[in-house]
Amino acid sequence: MVTEQQVESLLKGLKDPFLHKTFEETNGILEIKVKEEKNHVSVKVALAKTGTAEQLQLQTEIVNLLKGAGAATVGIRFADLPEEELKKHGDVLNASNSSEGILGPNSKTTFIAIASGKGGVGKSTVSVNLAVALARLGKKVGLIDADIYGFSVPDMMGITKRPVVRGEKIFPVDRFGVKVISMGFFVEDNAPVIWRGPMLGKMLNNFFSEVEWGDLDYLLLDLPPGTGDVALDVHSMLPHCKEIIVTTPHPTAAFVAARAGAMALQTSHEIMGVIENMSYFESRLTGEKEFVFGQGGGEKLAEELRTELLGKLPLQQPDWNDEDFAPSIYAEDHPTGKIYGEMAKKVVDILSK
Repeated sequence: MVTEQQVESLLKGLKDPFLHKTFEETNGILEIKVKEEKNHVSVKVALAKTGTAEQLQLQTEIVNLLKGAGAATVGIRFADLPEEELKKHGDVLNASNSSEGILGPNSKTTFIAIASGKGGVGKSTVSVNLAVALARLGKKVGLIDADIYGFSVPDMMGITKRPVVRGEKIFPVDRFGVKVISMGFFVEDNAPVIWRGPMLGKMLNNFFSEVEWGDLDYLLLDLPPGTGDVALDVHSMLPHCKEIIVTTPHPTAAFVAARAGAMALQTSHEIMGVIENMSYFESRLTGEKEFVFGQGGGEKLAEELRTELLGKLPLQQPDWNDEDFAPSIYAEDHPTGKIYGEMAKKVVDILSK
């Protein structure tokens, strides 16, 4: 059975990832509770900055530390250090935020958000394959898995590495020529992310400001479905972002996707086009096409949003390679991979006008 005194002794030597001072020095341990009957430890810790990748790494470290000491379960809450405490340790935060980076006015990167009105239409599949297709055209491409609650990009791309943190910068993982960052890199064992909206916004902002992207031509964002907090944050952070709306042929899916398009237009985002996914199933034996989810949704949505239909994608699995496993990436010479290649060329042409 772990005691409150043991917990405090273990935590006070840990360091705030931004101030590089121990919690004892920053008075960062705000609360410790131990429920003896369940052997559950609950702690509240104050940090110089919350909602960051460093916070997630620290969270994992604390959980492992306390479980190693005998706790059965661990609950952690984070809070911001008071302003007077921050002042004791100098202007560290302002110094680390001084660079403009990819969001600065001199950035030449074009932001492309991949959005949908509802889940289950294959938006993430489109995001990863379009990113890879653009990289195959020789473009410098980054991809942010901005679906923070439902992150899936690392698994879809077969990414097994984690980003490297050097100093105060996170270096994204490179896969198929695409630089990738995702909440999934900072969460252990597929744990759920239980955060409120403001915390998600901070994390998303750190994906822009604290990741060393280098010189990118395009930075794609796989948005969560719908028009919630994260989508709103993207619209406010990136006033000149382009958008691609993903739908299926089903009339209801297209109707709901129109909301995402309307949100883009209301916030002055330019809609580049619509991609219709799961358009049909084509039999490998007969070549016959079956329109499983109906027809016409993509065209109707493009017409309603006054944009073009960039392409139609069939309902089909990629061919898996056990040696270089990436369960959602289509090979360049795969029939669906070729469709992504044509859509990527259209995107480049649209942006070059």
